[in-house]
Amino acid sequence: MELSKHYDAASAEKRWYAHWEEKGYFRSTPDERPAYTIVIPPPNVTGVLHMGHMLNNTIQDVLIRKARLQGFNACWVPGTDHASIATEAKVVKMLREQGIKKSDISREEFLEHAFAWKDKYGGIILDQLKLLGASCDWERSRFTMEPKLSKYVQKVFVDLHKKGLIYRGLRMVNWDPEAKTALSNEEVIHTHEQSKLYHLRYQIEGSEDYVIIATTRPETILGDTAIAVHPNDERYQKLKGKKVLVPIIGRAIPVVFDRYVDQEFGTGALKVTPAHDMNDYEIGQRHDLESIDIFYDNGRMHPNAGLYVGMDRFEVRKQIAKDLKAQGALVKVENYSNKVGRSERTQAVIEPRLKEQWFLKMEGLAATALAAVEKGEVNFFPEHMLNMYRNWLKEENVRDWCISRQLWWGQQIPAYYGPNGEIVVAESLEDALAQLQADGKEYSAEDLTQDEDVVDTWFSSWLWPMAVFDGFDNPEELRYYYPTQVLVTGWDIMFFWVARMIMAGYEWAPELLGENLAQEKGVQPFESVYFTGMVRDKLRRKMSKSLGNSPDSIELIKKYGADGVRFGILSCAAAGNDVIFDAPFADKAKTAIKNESKLCEQGRNFCNKLWNALRLLEGWEQSEKATPKESELAMRWIEQKMAQTLEQLNASFAEYRLSEALMTLYNFIWGDFCSWYLELIKPAYGDSIDKKTYAFSIDIFEQMMILLHPFMPFISEEIWSKLRERAAGEDCVVAKWPEVGQYDQQFLQEVENMQEVVKNIREQRAKNQLPIKEELELLLRKSTTADQLLALEGWAEAVSKLGFLKRFELVQEEVEASSFLVGPDQYYLLFDKKIDLAAEKERLEKELSYSQGFIKGIMKKLGNERFVNNAPAKVVELERKKLADHEAKVQLLEEELKKLN
Repeated sequence: MELSKHYDAASAEKRWYAHWEEKGYFRSTPDERPAYTIVIPPPNVTGVLHMGHMLNNTIQDVLIRKARLQGFNACWVPGTDHASIATEAKVVKMLREQGIKKSDISREEFLEHAFAWKDKYGGIILDQLKLLGASCDWERSRFTMEPKLSKYVQKVFVDLHKKGLIYRGLRMVNWDPEAKTALSNEEVIHTHEQSKLYHLRYQIEGSEDYVIIATTRPETILGDTAIAVHPNDERYQKLKGKKVLVPIIGRAIPVVFDRYVDQEFGTGALKVTPAHDMNDYEIGQRHDLESIDIFYDNGRMHPNAGLYVGMDRFEVRKQIAKDLKAQGALVKVENYSNKVGRSERTQAVIEPRLKEQWFLKMEGLAATALAAVEKGEVNFFPEHMLNMYRNWLKEENVRDWCISRQLWWGQQIPAYYGPNGEIVVAESLEDALAQLQADGKEYSAEDLTQDEDVVDTWFSSWLWPMAVFDGFDNPEELRYYYPTQVLVTGWDIMFFWVARMIMAGYEWAPELLGENLAQEKGVQPFESVYFTGMVRDKLRRKMSKSLGNSPDSIELIKKYGADGVRFGILSCAAAGNDVIFDAPFADKAKTAIKNESKLCEQGRNFCNKLWNALRLLEGWEQSEKATPKESELAMRWIEQKMAQTLEQLNASFAEYRLSEALMTLYNFIWGDFCSWYLELIKPAYGDSIDKKTYAFSIDIFEQMMILLHPFMPFISEEIWSKLRERAAGEDCVVAKWPEVGQYDQQFLQEVENMQEVVKNIREQRAKNQLPIKEELELLLRKSTTADQLLALEGWAEAVSKLGFLKRFELVQEEVEASSFLVGPDQYYLLFDKKIDLAAEKERLEKELSYSQGFIKGIMKKLGNERFVNNAPAKVVELERKKLADHEAKVQLLEEELKKLN
């Protein structure tokens, strides 16, 4: 078979992905096999593939491909989230560019435009995932606002309302003036920002005296309805029963005494604006204060303010500071660092406002979700993420969830209002009308109006693990695929989504699965959660479009190949830790690619190394000759080394240490197989290789490609296809994951000693500038361990071949030659060149220092009772052997140094 000189990643990726899809390898339907299920964290329908998606979906693909190889019925469900705020903003912008205002069209017309936009752009990110190699069951693709899933949202809303968990109330909410909607607490990002602190005089009514108040938001004084001081603050006792005048507008407001006030902060006096601050609202409730809403929904001043009507709140801040100064009410302004809440989606500064909204009681749901993880029914990787989860869900931090949003893009709240103020929650207009008519109301459908708001996007996506299998309609598939095995997600949506999916699972899965199956399989939505970190650049900045430090994912794949990119991002992605990814990125003008990704380049080089190894094997002629002893040793060694590597791989997978698993495999393939094994079995120039060794090498190459396939599916499938003739359906993607074989740790150590000997010979060649092909002599001082090594079939032949020796034998006495130690054994390398005694002394002293330090480390480990008692016996024994070897080595080194002194 004629192989091209270079691996063509682009051609292979396109060809193999089409082949896999044509064969239906990613398709899953229930059968007799156990299921292994992953549901994709649905990316926003507005999205395109970025580095966070690349990391998250590569990890999922690794897990699902390994499960497929292990014989599970692997099902990876893809889909997209309708992303209410982000998508509505994009559609509004698109309409504005067409000269259409949202306010000038009906809800139905707007939704027509929105669905058209979704149909045009919504599948882009899923198509891009295919370029990465994602092996999703694309026939199962779901969308959170498709009719069936929207029906489920309405169903659970009604169910929770019947249970008394959903209610409508007038509460303080986080208001996004840009999106013009309420947000939950979790959708507000608080960051320290540089602000100004304004010190203002509030004149005491009927007096020339003042109370000094400090505020970062002077524009809100127009909504002040009191000032508050602590009941025990002696400075303000004289103000009991008094009023003060609000600067500029002169409105008289009472002084109230409330324990919330911190006497030590500022002047100890606090302005109270109940309509625009969460804590002020609670003070207002306790003291029956008026609430004055001074803003329109867009953050401009309302006539209630009395001044600056129609001006933006931040323009008002500048103007009112000038006006306060002119009036003499501004004492001073100082720089101040404080926490500012911003909308997660629009980045607009949040305005707390008093609004009537729909809420979900969270106390009981949160306790259930916390218990699920603490009891181990849902496992977190890494485990320390439980601390963050516990902190969010502990009783004192839980707040009722504001689930209504003032948008049109989303599932409309299933609440209907009658002409006389009746409120009916029902799954449809017909159901609502029937309920009212049953109560004797002679209404028609035209008499009812549905609530204009939609539910929070997260209220839709918390049903995802059940909804994607149509669990609320026909739970048969749900009973096969649920619970899912693992959720892969970023820690930043731990409460937004992870906790809420757990809540939903425990709320509805018992009923959907049936009591017996629920007890047998569990009702948790997933058994494990693997938390990825944030992808950051080498300066530790989060990758973002605004900073211009994020690479174009598709260009990255074009340049390095999907396997190269997968290798690059996985190799630095330990669970839960931020990923420092030094990648090429486009500048803000997208005119150039900057930097070079060492990680992706390493991945591409690995593909080329594998390809060259294949070309090397394919280039050897086979013959019936006997198998050389060094080849016998090499085959025995690589087989056992693979068994050890596979054991380590499986252990890493079990703990979701995928970065560690990949690097273990990389070191085995590049270091052990390519650098040592192939060199050992390589026939002399012009010679042939024996058939036994060749056949074994093809077998071991196949096994390596199966192990590599989850991480780098394209190169592994390409090489697999070229190793031997295949029958239809014998593709690497559906091969069988190998079983761990037996391995002898002592034997592996003996071969490692052989490698160390060869490395020393090569170092001596380099140091003494000896030609690579100059045959040298190597003598080994006789000892018990030396006898054992030479008794190992093929060991001496391997040293001779790789070290390019013309003689290698045992000697009884010391030899005047360049010497080195491997383990406890002394080797002498003979060549026609004078030995540099000073350099030899320096080398021996370095070796002695290293071995002495090594001994201290092992003694510390062996002195640790936990290690000795808990580690496997063979591991402890190996450490003891290392200690004995290095103690013997120290003795020999000290003897050698004495001779040179």
